[in-house]
Amino acid sequence: MTDNATAGPAATAAAPGAAAAPLPYDAVVLAGGAARRLGGADKPGVRIGGRALLDRVLTACADARTTVVVAAPRSTARPVRWAREEPPGAGPVAALAAGLRHTTAAHAVVLSADLPFLRADTLRRLLTALGGSGADGALLTDAEGRDQPLVAAYRTAALRRELDALAAAHDGLTGLPLRRLTGALRLTRVPDPHASFDCDTWDDIVNARACIREHGHVLDEWISAVKDELGIDLDVDTNVLLDLARDAAHGVARPAAPLTTFLVGYAAARGEGGPEAVAEAARKAAALALRWEEETAEAGESGGPSAPDAG
Repeated sequence: MTDNATAGPAATAAAPGAAAAPLPYDAVVLAGGAARRLGGADKPGVRIGGRALLDRVLTACADARTTVVVAAPRSTARPVRWAREEPPGAGPVAALAAGLRHTTAAHAVVLSADLPFLRADTLRRLLTALGGSGADGALLTDAEGRDQPLVAAYRTAALRRELDALAAAHDGLTGLPLRRLTGALRLTRVPDPHASFDCDTWDDIVNARACIREHGHVLDEWISAVKDELGIDLDVDTNVLLDLARDAAHGVARPAAPLTTFLVGYAAARGEGGPEAVAEAARKAAALALRWEEETAEAGESGGPSAPDAG
């Protein structure tokens, strides 16, 4: 991130477990930094788990009414609105102001483009914390307790008020650090060392790539990457499909597992196409695999030939 400074002294603690519904929001993603610690590499385009860092962030804020990316236009996994600070490279405060001009919602999620572990539920937590407080914004804190103002939800009226005040006081916003903005805001904090992790160096990128391949993360990461690659926005119970694959492999033959799950997806797409259609098709296929297994067992008990293992 561009600035890790601590926000103003009037900050309050986030209320854990706030029950308020997440607020409607627009998203502003800052993706135009110089990436000096990466040797000037195209940081938003660096791939983690097969997906560009920028696309990972855009997936997390897919619920936004409007998503504005402040950077030179590029190909992205989903449509966004583009903006540019003037002059280019004028810094994060100027970039935020440029992006905010294209928003209309009362709340804005402000994000950097280098957050490999950001998820939609993180943004919902921030919005819920903001809605349950009288603060101007809610931001994540990292493993060292430092504020991360570019993983945050703000009231847009408060941002516009302070941006106007800064512009008047400094004859513009060029070169101003984020702490000049956040220091004037009342903020509530949400600790999250995982989602706040950002990729400033090549070591950070290496660590992020290793983390998503750990046993506890790799399956979710892979499914998310495949859905992005295929343009699919469908949440299904992966445990149902894994159980089906196991039943098909055990009751029929090992190659039946991937073929059966493919056919289940095809059948669901021909029908209603939603999670319920997938679950119903999986139920029917699992019942069929069970009948095959029962017939095989009966054949074995009667001395008939056992089922061949086509794998």
